[in-house]
Amino acid sequence: MKIEEKIKLIMEVGEEVLTEEELKTLFETKKHPIAYDGFEPSGTSVHIAQGLLRAININKMTKAGVKFTMLAADWHGWANNKLDGDLEKINIVGDYLIEVWKACDMDLDNVKFIRSTDLINNGTYWKTVMQVARNNTVKRITRCSQIMGRGENDSLQSSQILYPCMQCADIFEIGADITQLGMDQRKVNVLAREVGPKLGYYKPVVVSHHMLQGLSQPPGKDASHEERMMAMKMSKSKPDSAIFMNDIEADINRKVKKAYCPEAQVQENPILEYCKYIIFPKFEKSGSLIIERPEKWGGNLEFKTYAELEKAFAANELHPADLKQAVAIYLNKLLEPVRKKLEKNKKAIKLAEQIKEFKVTR
Repeated sequence: MKIEEKIKLIMEVGEEVLTEEELKTLFETKKHPIAYDGFEPSGTSVHIAQGLLRAININKMTKAGVKFTMLAADWHGWANNKLDGDLEKINIVGDYLIEVWKACDMDLDNVKFIRSTDLINNGTYWKTVMQVARNNTVKRITRCSQIMGRGENDSLQSSQILYPCMQCADIFEIGADITQLGMDQRKVNVLAREVGPKLGYYKPVVVSHHMLQGLSQPPGKDASHEERMMAMKMSKSKPDSAIFMNDIEADINRKVKKAYCPEAQVQENPILEYCKYIIFPKFEKSGSLIIERPEKWGGNLEFKTYAELEKAFAANELHPADLKQAVAIYLNKLLEPVRKKLEKNKKAIKLAEQIKEFKVTR
């Protein structure tokens, strides 16, 4: 694959890339760059953005020749007081998360799964954390609190001050040339770009993917950018605002039916986002999206690209109810094989049983 083709694939993943020129240089100097993404094991369910969307993005990255490391950030969850600060429970959730990733058709030949514990046991991790901390102010670090699902004005525990320093150290300890996380993690990735050269490390390329919107109506325009981003992103703490990897068909139908989807509105429309970021990337090459409708309402519609779908919806040629019905059908097609794999996976079954009784804390 030519470098231009590799960059095109990466740009499909990134809503923002810092920077495209540095990405080009990276591919010119390294055949198989290393990228990483990390997830804090913080709840008892895995939503579709964590599972299916990550597999879609990672497969694009590995197709471009990137080697990927997926980090289950257990110590970060501990620092952030998830699951009442019980590291054993956090590790169990992290192990389950890895089993879900494996069931999502990820390119496992080019993906390595690790936990924060693995990095911490390498002997140099805390030295790197201290180097990051020594070269930043408390104010600079707390500006990154959004990465933990917190606001800059929240009252933070001392352990939570360590969190951005740890996440920054992850990048250098993993040896990641590319940080491939969500837009909500942008601030700490920029921090790594700032502090890396000061500490004798490199400046990582930042590929920030789009944060899939929750199914609920977004907050009003008077909310701040940070407040809107936090409120709009898919959340495990609001079960009806997200589709989970183990949702059965009835759950998917119910959630999609009640989802926010105003007529002809393209922006901040979660149903269209599901089409753009999940359904079309999975079905576009093998076929198209079919909207089934009775003949009295115009009959079936077929869309070969997301652009065609968006144009028709914006022109009021497609009713939200018809779109929702199709989205529910396609989501179930995507999740059914994942559910079947997890149902046959003895390790996943055991882990799922363990985490059922865990108390979820913010």
